Amino acid sequence: MKLRLFTPKAETSSDENLLAHYQKSGDLQLLGALYSRYTELVYGVCLKYLKQEETAADAVMDIFEELVQKAKKHDIGQFRPWLYVLAKNHCLMRLRKAGQNFTVSFDPGLMYSLELLHPDAEDLPDRELMLKKLENCIEKLSDQQKDCVRLFYFEDRSYKDIADGMQVDLNIVRSHIQNGRRNLKNCIGGT
Repeated sequence: MKLRLFTPKAETSSDENLLAHYQKSGDLQLLGALYSRYTELVYGVCLKYLKQEETAADAVMDIFEELVQKAKKHDIGQFRPWLYVLAKNHCLMRLRKAGQNFTVSFDPGLMYSLELLHPDAEDLPDRELMLKKLENCIEKLSDQQKDCVRLFYFEDRSYKDIADGMQVDLNIVRSHIQNGRRNLKNCIGGT
């Protein structure tokens, strides 16, 4: 007797169900069905950043190719916000590679800076030692602080993206990042 794996009907399955089955099976039809639900969203994001219809349409195809690889590797809580961030980052990288200047509006009240997390190479004689110290101190943070700090500083995620991905309130993310930053400063200063 042959066992058949359950394959969800693409039209009626949830995003999470289709994604989980794609991650297990690698079936591109499942991922294609999921992606087709959001192609207009992705195209809109691409058009917003790239400003040209043809370039935006090309980016939509490139993002699917990127999605094929990244969807297998990442733990994706909610597909739609994750895909939005993937599309936005793809467009920004495309603009950066093309050498174009671009601006993205943001709320300056949400921007924080910590010299210890963004050192200038010429200010630190032994940058490798400092990075090692920083990594050791990050490992000492609570799991929530560690996740928030890594996502914010190393993956350039916004507070909102982190809150959506972790399914927690924005103020909790803000608190984890502020407390994590303070704990890092104390740890690095004390070692």
